[in-house]
Amino acid sequence: MLTQEQISRFETDGYLVVPDVIPPDILNRVVDEYSTLLDGLYADWFAQGLVPSPEGLDFWGKLLAAYEARCDYFQPMDISLPGDRIMADTPFHIGPAVFEMMTAKPLLDVVEQLIGSELTSNPIQHVRLKPPARKLANDEIRAHITATDWHQDRAVALEDADQTDMVTVWIAVNDATVENGCLQVQAKAPDQDILPHCARTQTGIADGFVDETTAVPLPVTAGGIVLFHPLTPHASLVNTTDQFRWSFDIRYSATGQPTGRGHFPDFVARSRVNPDRELHDWRVCRSNWEAARARLATQPHIDIHRWDSTSPFCA
Repeated sequence: MLTQEQISRFETDGYLVVPDVIPPDILNRVVDEYSTLLDGLYADWFAQGLVPSPEGLDFWGKLLAAYEARCDYFQPMDISLPGDRIMADTPFHIGPAVFEMMTAKPLLDVVEQLIGSELTSNPIQHVRLKPPARKLANDEIRAHITATDWHQDRAVALEDADQTDMVTVWIAVNDATVENGCLQVQAKAPDQDILPHCARTQTGIADGFVDETTAVPLPVTAGGIVLFHPLTPHASLVNTTDQFRWSFDIRYSATGQPTGRGHFPDFVARSRVNPDRELHDWRVCRSNWEAARARLATQPHIDIHRWDSTSPFCA
């Protein structure tokens, strides 16, 4: 639970680092679940002759070998459908351990203190398994793989959620340090609004609107979280180590308010008013994503980006 001082700090600065929120046993089950998932993916790639033998490779070795072979590990491991064209077989991952993490009581307790007791798990959610920068391909631009540009979470959702009560939770699976590319933040201004963003390698804040000399790095140990107000500018540092950095970013919004991804499924994670509305079965969550995938595969693409090169300050 947060202290009143922590709540006040979040409301003023727009961010807060909270250690030891995700219990170690839950985190261990997430790691085990992803290890099993990667084993299956890697076996398929090896059978196709795309990657070297798995003999002697641990989780991280397989992940790096897959990346260097240009096998896409990200989307099969992500906990959301992508923002680009969705096909009937577009992969994603929702499993019991991931669902347990997203609905963990200590986590929901913290979020409830910030935006109220009627909490919806917002479908803007991702896993981030970031390789060492020196291993990145020269043409790598995916925000989930390389360093993330400065942005505000409100600005990378659709306009219908501009007034939604929302909080982003960034979960460290392994220690996030300055060296391996932890997040950095610029405190939210008292009159903070949505800043101009541009469609560049990623959707990011236009030049001149962030003073990077005032940026504050946010290291956090495994199981800790970083909380963000949706208007707080933030980015990630570059991973200068020889190891991967692993995190999840998930969001919660007030139930009944737009999520900013209305075409993706959400679910009620907590309701003090009507607990029967809460979802407790990970299989239903996965099924809802599968149903959304089947529906969206037959429809015209829905663009999730409101900014383009003609936007103000982007020319």
